[in-house]
Amino acid sequence: MIITCLDTSLYFDPDNLPLMTDSMNSKHIDLLDFSELPAPVYFRYADFDAHRYASAHRHPWGTLEYSAHGVLHMEIGGSRFMSPPQYAVWVPPQTEHSFYSHQPINYRAVCLAPPMCQDLPQQACTLAISDILKAILKDFASRDVKIPEREADQRLAQVLVDQLQQAPLQECYLPYASSPGLFGILEALQAEPGDNRPLAEWAAQIHVSERTLARRFVRELGMSFGEWRQRLRFLAAIEALDSHRSIQEIAFDMGYSTGSAFIAMFQRQAQCTPEQYRRSHLEAQVLSTLLSEAVLVGAATRRKLHEDVACPFVDDRSAVLRPGLCRHRATEQDDHLQC
Repeated sequence: MIITCLDTSLYFDPDNLPLMTDSMNSKHIDLLDFSELPAPVYFRYADFDAHRYASAHRHPWGTLEYSAHGVLHMEIGGSRFMSPPQYAVWVPPQTEHSFYSHQPINYRAVCLAPPMCQDLPQQACTLAISDILKAILKDFASRDVKIPEREADQRLAQVLVDQLQQAPLQECYLPYASSPGLFGILEALQAEPGDNRPLAEWAAQIHVSERTLARRFVRELGMSFGEWRQRLRFLAAIEALDSHRSIQEIAFDMGYSTGSAFIAMFQRQAQCTPEQYRRSHLEAQVLSTLLSEAVLVGAATRRKLHEDVACPFVDDRSAVLRPGLCRHRATEQDDHLQC
């Protein structure tokens, strides 16, 4: 059974953007512009600002969609997915999907040619991401490896695929209900994650007993009321951490009476504290800036090399990824290469 996920207001017809987004500032994400992958495994990396979207599309390859920082929002085949950095969304080949970034995210995608997808799920789902898989993605992103060409990188790419095949599967991190009574409760909680009303009050609101409502949560969502609300608060907290609010303020907004209780919940879900999570995002932004600057410097170096002299020890890739390997040094008398 596929469980419908999340609030439909997070997704949209591109010609009719939802009221919750700033339609004047929403920008379309450039899609990959080839009809088939240039290699069996292809990687894509991007830092998307808030209110970026990709309208519904499909392609012949499968894709692991992952956010290293921030919450990933997708609609796939009529179901809605929302994943924190501990999870990724698997989109099988030829499956229609769309994407929306409610807040800035560090986007990572692993594109797999159809033969590589045979041992992966045939329906869209959420996969738990291992530390090994995260480390490989982080390494490849830091070196801007789109196609693994070096022998060592090819081995890492194979390990990544093996990890995907073994990844624990769940249909959705935060499932959504279809029955009217439960749907109304979930919408109210999503609008106000810090609402602390107990299950009994919600049950009275839809005229059922507390026990009946508890059973309905487990039957329709696969988890208890308390677990669903905690996951919702965790996802809301991830997005709130992109603001300048203090941890204490975010804790109160999420319905916690003390910062320590909020930190304990966040640490159980993310295996790090909110402050560590926030700091890792800042470090990732610095790394991304440095990498962008290195690419620009490398491009300028390559142009200068082509103008002046060809160096047998330098190629385009090393000039971009390792600009310190061969540097152009100017003197008052002449310019020469130091290799």
